[in-house]
Amino acid sequence: MAVLISSVEPHSPASRHFIRAGDRLVSVNGHEINDVLDYSFYIDDEETELVIEKPNGRRRSVRIRGAGEDNGLGFETFLMDKQRSCANNCIFCFIDQLPSNLRESLYFKDDDARLSFLFGNYITLTNIGDKDIRRIIDMHISPVNISVHTMNPELRVRMMGNKRAGKTLDYVRQLAEAGTAMNTQLVLCPGFNDGDELTYSLEELGKLYPSVRSIAAVPVGLTCYRDGLTHLDPFTPEQSLDVISRIDSYNSRFMCYNNRNIAYAADEFYLNAGLEMPDSSRYEDYPQLENGVGLWTMLKEEFDRAVEAEGLRAVLPVRRRITMATGVAAYPLMKYCADRVTAKVSNIEINVVRIENKLFGEHVTVAGLLCGGDIREALENRDLGDEVLIPRVSLRREGDIFLDDLSLSELSERLDIKVTPVENDGGELLRKIIGE
Repeated sequence: MAVLISSVEPHSPASRHFIRAGDRLVSVNGHEINDVLDYSFYIDDEETELVIEKPNGRRRSVRIRGAGEDNGLGFETFLMDKQRSCANNCIFCFIDQLPSNLRESLYFKDDDARLSFLFGNYITLTNIGDKDIRRIIDMHISPVNISVHTMNPELRVRMMGNKRAGKTLDYVRQLAEAGTAMNTQLVLCPGFNDGDELTYSLEELGKLYPSVRSIAAVPVGLTCYRDGLTHLDPFTPEQSLDVISRIDSYNSRFMCYNNRNIAYAADEFYLNAGLEMPDSSRYEDYPQLENGVGLWTMLKEEFDRAVEAEGLRAVLPVRRRITMATGVAAYPLMKYCADRVTAKVSNIEINVVRIENKLFGEHVTVAGLLCGGDIREALENRDLGDEVLIPRVSLRREGDIFLDDLSLSELSERLDIKVTPVENDGGELLRKIIGE
């Protein structure tokens, strides 16, 4: 397969070798190129031989020295071919629960192994084959993040609506035998893969340690748009406690042999069960932050350290009044942070506002799924002070845009106040609160 070259930077090594947009890249150092992983793996920083095919079909060999991937070549898409979509019909799929009036890109179901390696996306392994697994192993692609959900093959087929879902669990074992590092995810649905099924999945995945580095248990996300979908209930406090107890029990046994934890319950389970969050020693090196595992603990401890290290002024030189807007789940933590500051610093007023998710419904409480319209509705006609702080995670990768397409600048204009996004970092949170 030859990959289309869409652009060549002027005066670059590729340009000096008369490579032009519209040419095709056939191979790198003798290896056929199918996508970005092939390209990145086979290119050499010292010397690279490219086989280029002109639009008329004529091929020639070009040697570029010392440039590596900075050779000036540009391709039509980042992956060099089409992104692979999901082949499943999962009973818990969040995209199936979206309202119909959001932008088109949000409805694409990604399940691309290459994006797992490049960006940490989670994949199910159901739309790849033996050749792809061999390539992951041969290229030493690691870590691979896998949405396992259950190690029971029959249950996996049922939950994921894909007849290959059970068989592809063999790929997890093949990757483990090859020493490929994996982070795994279990999206738990009450009455399906929790309870004894959860214990079974923990035990089976634990057998694949150290290749399986971590196991995250995450509660199913349920919006108010589930008409016609499999009936699922949110976790009760008692069910959340059971999940935590089973994970703690398994970790106790695992710790005896391996001197570390491997399984983690998402922060939402602790909040729902009414339990205190574990301290940082529970989370090893925080391998599952993207799944909301340990985010609360990490941010709180970072914030506490920053408060002690900064030597905060007893009085701010200019009176400061701010509003912090956050989701329902993070509200107690943001209130704690605000109270710590006001207890140490005079001349500052902080109002923490809990934003209910009206776009997706009451069961969606995380800050990362807040939309601009809900923030605007909750804050308009309030005395917001000098500035509004919002969580950066509520904005999408496409730019400063919320899920409902309201932009950060539009929100600021509607509220007639500066709106500042804050990263999930305790030190930055403190600096933005006190206005540095």
